Amino acid sequence: VQLQASGGGLVQAGGSLRLSCAASGGAFSSFAMGWFRQPPGKGREWIAVINWNGVNAYYKDSVKGRFTISKDYGENTLYLQMNSLKPEDTARYYCAAGFPSVGWTILEGEYDYWGQGTQVTVSS
Repeated sequence: VQLQASGGGLVQAGGSLRLSCAASGGAFSSFAMGWFRQPPGKGREWIAVINWNGVNAYYKDSVKGRFTISKDYGENTLYLQMNSLKPEDTARYYCAAGFPSVGWTILEGEYDYWGQGTQVTVSS
């Protein structure tokens, strides 16, 4: 399984970006997937996860109401729509896929596959 993240860039505060994560080589419809990010000088944190059938999504409080995670089964692509971006959203963003026992998870260790990351920089 390969995950290819894209869509990052430089944006002003209040702006929007949509990140994409194209999956290949595996059963996309069976994956639970998630977006994680690593701000400069900090550890990686989960921000949004979605269960295998795309019905349930969960968000970290800091992005709730601003970010939306979704799975496109026709395109085998995971998306993260990011609105009302803030400087504190500046980070490298990673997508991940796996088969957690309960159908979704926020735990990094339960994801088997990771994308290479895409940089998001929000200027004030």
